Amino acid sequence: MVRLPYLTALTTLFSYGLLFAFGQIRDFFRKILDWPKSKDLKGYAPICLGLEDFYTRRLYLRIQDCFGRPIASAPDSKIDVVERFSTDNNKTLQRTTNTTSCINLGSYNYLGFAAADEYCTPLVIESLKKYSPSTCSVRVDSGTTKLHAEAEELVARFVGKPAAITFGMGYVTNSAIIPVLMRKGGLIISDTLNHNSIVNGARASGATIRVFQHNSPSHLEEVLREQIAEGQPRTHRPWKKIIVVVEGIYSMEGELCNLPEIIAVCKKYKAYTYLDEAHSIGAIGKTGRGVCELLGVDPADVDIMMGTFTKSFGSCGGYIAASKEIIQYLKYTCPAHIYATSMSPPAVQQVISSIKVILGEDGSNRGALKLSHIRENSNFFRSELKKMGFEVLGDNDSPVMPIMLYNPAKIPAFSRECLRQNVAIVTVAFPATPLLLARARICISASHTREDLIKSLEVISRVGDLVGIKYFPVENEKAQALKKVD
Repeated sequence: MVRLPYLTALTTLFSYGLLFAFGQIRDFFRKILDWPKSKDLKGYAPICLGLEDFYTRRLYLRIQDCFGRPIASAPDSKIDVVERFSTDNNKTLQRTTNTTSCINLGSYNYLGFAAADEYCTPLVIESLKKYSPSTCSVRVDSGTTKLHAEAEELVARFVGKPAAITFGMGYVTNSAIIPVLMRKGGLIISDTLNHNSIVNGARASGATIRVFQHNSPSHLEEVLREQIAEGQPRTHRPWKKIIVVVEGIYSMEGELCNLPEIIAVCKKYKAYTYLDEAHSIGAIGKTGRGVCELLGVDPADVDIMMGTFTKSFGSCGGYIAASKEIIQYLKYTCPAHIYATSMSPPAVQQVISSIKVILGEDGSNRGALKLSHIRENSNFFRSELKKMGFEVLGDNDSPVMPIMLYNPAKIPAFSRECLRQNVAIVTVAFPATPLLLARARICISASHTREDLIKSLEVISRVGDLVGIKYFPVENEKAQALKKVD
């Protein structure tokens, strides 16, 4: 968890306070000046109203050039960012025909499969010719191809579960599956920093939701003990079932889940475990099998394993891996399987091909090399950032490394200056993070060369000095200070 310094919290709150105050003043005068031109809604209430609308107009639009930047290339180690301009103070942005080549630190292309690959790409092109871009059908009709069946068998084998089911979108995998597994009378215990797809899936289920402190097995045990003792609200009947939902790597923190301890607690209280491996599967572990392999957890101890194909596999969609009984139940009952168009066949082929590369079934050792590169690149980059004095979240081996920015003025300053120096970085602010905890999220890839990483570090260091986000002493300064003390 981030421990926000008092002075930083105070200045950040003051900055947001100023922005809100000036925004309210501008809204007041806008109502007066625009009153003669206001349109009669004839009894209809405004659709866009409230704090979200105010935040969008008065805060987000000021810096919207830092988000949603279009690119004109594959999301490889370098990307071509399309240049944009505004003639109305950032309310709208116009694209130009010019592009800027930048080192890509924003895409979660962990193993480099999102670019052209000597093994994957020819097979994907062949599948496009054979199957077309879409099945134009749902899975239960004529939307299941040989590729879908092969992918599900391969995914199950790869993650170490008896069976698997695939979906066309990673977000939907969580938001549609959780309501099928949990209903009224059930209890969902969720980590406080779980992804929005988990949050929305839990809300849609009708089950009772409780949260535990981020990555804290001890607090999870407290919540479980208390909820089991109290039972369901009002009736105090025993819960029909309890499920604990965690992530392998938390996408905004870069932290690994304390999975062995959490599973031990769940076993003790007979609660099911649901593990979201969107950012960990394929990216960590000796053979890319995710957080279970890295932390020495038997996949059989995790009841439901979820993952996506958008990160390490260079494709789209997601999967659920579990027992054959659970997967069969999902095939009969899950709306995302019954009513949604199946995954695009070329995307399925990309999943199959990339997993075979990771497993070495393409006849080469490129998969092992990619896993070695992502691990070395991630640990090198994280170590160097910390030496420079940045506040970096996350654990070793994680390819996700947030750099804390905090102050709202530093969000656009950091993003724009990095882009000006040809480094593309993603900045994240409210509502994706708490209001005071804005950050830049760096994603490292196996396709990055050491030269790419060193150049990026030089740029980030210069921009960090300029913007003032080196909240800790630089390592050389620390050493000099220790020598003086000695």
